[in-house]
Amino acid sequence: MAARITLDINSAGEFELWLNPGGRDLLVKQLLALSETNEHFHLMPSEVPSDVEVSTRPYRPNDKLLEYGKVLFRLDEWDAQHFPRVLG
Repeated sequence: MAARITLDINSAGEFELWLNPGGRDLLVKQLLALSETNEHFHLMPSEVPSDVEVSTRPYRPNDKLLEYGKVLFRLDEWDAQHFPRVLG
């Protein structure tokens, strides 16, 4: 079965990440590939070429789908220089 990743905000306002086994494997592969020289990847629906395809079918009728996203790898040194307010 194809990878399936669904991102949503549920009716309680909580973020949820739904994964089938293929989706889990793809997401873990992309996360493990992040580094100082490969610092982000994109999540987008199939209509848009991206690193990780996300589903556009909600699990529940009240879910608010998140169809576009980016995962960013951050070193503390970078954040100390550019976003010090996020540290400690």
